[in-house]
Amino acid sequence: MPYIKGKSKRKELDKIVEQILKTGQINGNLNYILFKLCKEYMKEGESYSAYKNFIGEIEMAKLEIYRRLCSKYENLKMKINGDVD
Repeated sequence: MPYIKGKSKRKELDKIVEQILKTGQINGNLNYILFKLCKEYMKEGESYSAYKNFIGEIEMAKLEIYRRLCSKYENLKMKINGDVD
């Protein structure tokens, strides 16, 4: 989970998230942002390890989204609509 120490750092990052959401379209924009962030980050030192770590961060975020958000939604819908027989 992306637990970040220090509320001031979280507030800074939350402002960036708010700006991204104000664009009104997350589809496509999120892909662009992640790609651009990776591309710029790699300018500091491109390596297999750096790519592996960056992709690992994205993968862990994906898993956390599923664990904390999607699974709750799925469980709710299962209760509302019934489970698969």
